[in-house]
Amino acid sequence: MINFKNDYNSPGHPAILKAVADAADSKFPGYGTDEATDRAKQKIAALIGSRGCDGIHFLPGGTQVNLTAVSAFLRPHEAVVAAGSSHVQMHETGAIEATGHRVLLTDSHTDAAALYLSSQAEGASGAKGAPAAQGGKLTADSVRRICEMHTDEHMVKPRLVYISQATELGGVYSLAELRALREACDEHKLLLYMDGARLGVALTSPGVDMGLSDVAALCDAFYIGGAKNGLLFGEALVISNEALGEDFRFIQKQRGGLLAKGFLLGIQFGALFENDLFFKIARHANAMAAKLRAGLEGLGCSFLVASLTNQLFPVLRVEQVAKLEENFLFERWEHIGGDLAAVRFVTSWNTSEDDVDALINTVASVL
Repeated sequence: MINFKNDYNSPGHPAILKAVADAADSKFPGYGTDEATDRAKQKIAALIGSRGCDGIHFLPGGTQVNLTAVSAFLRPHEAVVAAGSSHVQMHETGAIEATGHRVLLTDSHTDAAALYLSSQAEGASGAKGAPAAQGGKLTADSVRRICEMHTDEHMVKPRLVYISQATELGGVYSLAELRALREACDEHKLLLYMDGARLGVALTSPGVDMGLSDVAALCDAFYIGGAKNGLLFGEALVISNEALGEDFRFIQKQRGGLLAKGFLLGIQFGALFENDLFFKIARHANAMAAKLRAGLEGLGCSFLVASLTNQLFPVLRVEQVAKLEENFLFERWEHIGGDLAAVRFVTSWNTSEDDVDALINTVASVL
């Protein structure tokens, strides 16, 4: 079985594994108070243009980062604003709500299957006609509408805008879009928080016009994903807004996100930001997705949404999907209607050109 199910389907990139193995005979103090963690923080600080490391924290997983950040940043009556397709809404088992904070969904998430059917009915061509206007992204106007709907003490108060870069549907925010969201947040005294589980592939996608320093300048907090970009596990939270950092480690510990063997996170992130590895891994994942996208387009495949990152969402007939499942691992993403279904193929650092060719050839045989 060739695995296109996700981008965390193997232990880790060889350079990461080597860094951990090289430290096997070393002894470290606990909870990230070690030199390896300090060095990793310094590398991240240099990339984001920060003169200090106090706002950088390492946590084991993305859901822990999100719920810990929300717990730390929000008061009891305050809420999160997010898209309907967002990770905190769809794939975290209500972790945010379990902290006591409500997730308010904007109207910017239109049903992807309905958009797809509409585009096909209008005669839009295959992949180029895929509905990509939003791609799971929030707009500044949608944030403003949420604020206009919650205006007094009888409702929860919007306080934190949650976005993902890239989104759950492979969408990528432009620098102009991020600035527009920052402006809307400033207008309504909101925090802007970015889930960066796939930040690497977003920042290396075609046409991207921002870097880590832009993200740090425009977001109150964000995290740099490691688990989906070559690490065994781990995410790096950056709190740019110093006012949000007070007592964060207390809350991190309380929420189960302060790892006793924190040096393992420091070692891994130190290696990830050595010799441009973070970006090399992401560029490879995107290159393999581009090769796969071109092959599927050449076969006349249509797509649920257009994506220029490492997640692709082709639309196939159910019986074709079943045949592909005999040799490949991937997600059945969304039922479109009738006998059509959208699937998700994800590429990663360990996706080879042979893997991509095998998938393209097999799709050709089942179409």
